[in-house]
Amino acid sequence: MPIVPIEPTLSEQIVEDLASKHWSEIPNFLPTQMAKELYQELKQTYREGEFVRAGIGSGSKFRLKSEIRGDYIHWLEEAHLSDLQRHYWAQIEQVRLALNRAFFLNLRHFEAHFALYPVGSFYKKHLDQHQNVQERLISCVLYLNENWTPQDEGCLRIYQTEPHLSAPLPPNADTPYLDIAPQMGTLVCMRSDTVWHEVLPTKRPRASLTGWLRRENMMF
Repeated sequence: MPIVPIEPTLSEQIVEDLASKHWSEIPNFLPTQMAKELYQELKQTYREGEFVRAGIGSGSKFRLKSEIRGDYIHWLEEAHLSDLQRHYWAQIEQVRLALNRAFFLNLRHFEAHFALYPVGSFYKKHLDQHQNVQERLISCVLYLNENWTPQDEGCLRIYQTEPHLSAPLPPNADTPYLDIAPQMGTLVCMRSDTVWHEVLPTKRPRASLTGWLRRENMMF
């Protein structure tokens, strides 16, 4: 499959949004047909029994907590990507280069997994950067749900804390927020360390390809 570069304006929009508010929503980042085919790959992987329950924490602190998170995931290995997945990786590579040019982030690597939320599942408010493991800097979520409606619920809720704060406090009842529907082909990028967010309970199965742009392991 030939790699189709993304429009430079898309990378520029992501850079501008991250600079001003720490998150960005790009509808139709991936053409609908390609997003549909990625969804078919996700479903086939699920049918083959390759998904596992997702947990919270990392390393020795990893725990399954159904009261916090209810999705199932399958990690993708860069050495064994399908042609379609490799195409998406190449597009995210363009985003990585743009972010490094703009912010000198030293982003080196992209990791990602398929995620599937069954009916009724959710993910309580959280940051994507683990407290003691700080390599994740930019979260990238590509949604794979066709014809999502308000009745399906399951939105991504982004809490609009002050973007100039390097370590914003957890949101409370007065914190403003924005809900984003997980529509097919939409990409959401956000700072992994500053943007509090949650997945609201969903009324239909909800699919995504969720990943992180990472820097090298920081020894000091």
